[in-house]
Amino acid sequence: MSIRALWVVSHEKGKSGKVRFSRRFPTVEFRAKSLAGTQYVAIPEDRVIPQLLLTELGLVDADKPYVEVRDDCARQHRSPAVELRLDGPGGRTLWPVLTVTQGVLILACLPLVEAPPEPRPPLPSLASVSKGLALLLGLQDFLCGPGGKPEPDVLASRLAALPSVLLQVCPLGRPLDTPPPAGSVPAAVAPSPGGAQKQPAWKAGVHRGRAVVSVALTEKVRSMQYGKSSQQDIWDVYGMVMCKCEVEGVLPNVIVTLTLPHNGSPLQDILVHPCVTSLDASLLTACSVDENDSSAFSGPYKFPFSPPLELFRLCSYTSQVPVPPILGSFKLKAEENHLKVNVILKLHESVKNSFEYCDAHIPFFNQNLMGSVEVKVSSGQLEVSKEKNLLVWVLGQKFPKSREATLEGTVHFSGTVAGPTDPLCTGLTAYIKLYFRVPDLTLSGCCVDQHSVQVYSSAKPRIVTTRELVSSEYYIWNSTGDAPVSSGLTVL
Repeated sequence: MSIRALWVVSHEKGKSGKVRFSRRFPTVEFRAKSLAGTQYVAIPEDRVIPQLLLTELGLVDADKPYVEVRDDCARQHRSPAVELRLDGPGGRTLWPVLTVTQGVLILACLPLVEAPPEPRPPLPSLASVSKGLALLLGLQDFLCGPGGKPEPDVLASRLAALPSVLLQVCPLGRPLDTPPPAGSVPAAVAPSPGGAQKQPAWKAGVHRGRAVVSVALTEKVRSMQYGKSSQQDIWDVYGMVMCKCEVEGVLPNVIVTLTLPHNGSPLQDILVHPCVTSLDASLLTACSVDENDSSAFSGPYKFPFSPPLELFRLCSYTSQVPVPPILGSFKLKAEENHLKVNVILKLHESVKNSFEYCDAHIPFFNQNLMGSVEVKVSSGQLEVSKEKNLLVWVLGQKFPKSREATLEGTVHFSGTVAGPTDPLCTGLTAYIKLYFRVPDLTLSGCCVDQHSVQVYSSAKPRIVTTRELVSSEYYIWNSTGDAPVSSGLTVL
């Protein structure tokens, strides 16, 4: 999922196109040559790129002579991917060259196709095409800003900043998931806060009204529980902090601090947004360390940053926690044309018994459609979807005071029509999948105190902080059947 080359070309009516910026990635080009072998096509010089692009996009001047392959009205350009013909019809071609047009600018890139040149694979099957388009759209937002028509001097300054932007969003030709913030300049080339430079106009906030800084902390917990001594249960926690600064005028500098309880496990695998201006190196070295390693940094974690205009992910992390929030037991017993079901769910004592929602889905695959369902639950209510062969146990917003809920009964499969199938869930291989959300809670204990958020602005913004725990891929497998097993603890 790499990019061989990138171009920004300008074109005006009556004039030939001009390359305003180009970047090639030699390491990716070496891979392209190795993959293509004798069918390798080298990228031509920059001076011929504008005319090739204008020709393929149908943007050539009207006084040029008619060429059927280029000017035939039956040839309408509908795809963002074009083919650059280097030697005319039947000659060498570069494919797929992705293009995005905005006013007088054409942004183009050539992704690496890690497949044989012939026959050509379909575009939707190429991950590098999706990555390349996302990169172009992000660069388009950066260069053109919200209005889409930047002033010439503003565009020139953003083009000058483009090399530093690419170092952050496309290092060594590999586009990252984080696009460049619209209209902002990376910290490496931004004006120094101690100097007399004026804050760039494209970094001004458009918010009107009272200033607000919002910080939302979300932890996602994933679990695989087997209920067998021979198979180890696994679980992990992935956290992320989302921020948005709504301030009129120039956006302020902000410091967000994450804190842990006294006995909390250190945060690990920390990744930060490019807008973070400085960071303690010890934060980034905590990478899946042993939970008993006393040398691991345990906070507080300070993140100073100059925010972009839009909502963004300030940082993400993983954490080791001793137990999953909900422990479960799931047992199936097969008898003629029916299954006996027994489920026990226990809420751990460290988890607040206050859910926004909590549901358990029990699907039955590779069976005929359900007939009668004779199942009782000790808490909540049961919903039956016979056409989907699915039981939905709605536990609601609270577990019982005992923190334990049970489901028990018999499901008959007396229908003559086959129900949903799954090649994995054969025989007694079956699972329960939990969906839940707990507000104002994180498993790691990590939190953002609104009084610890520092905003260097005369606007005195209102600080809003939230945290929540959400399930993600939370499975409890039938202990009387086989189940897929991981070799050990996995980290998102």
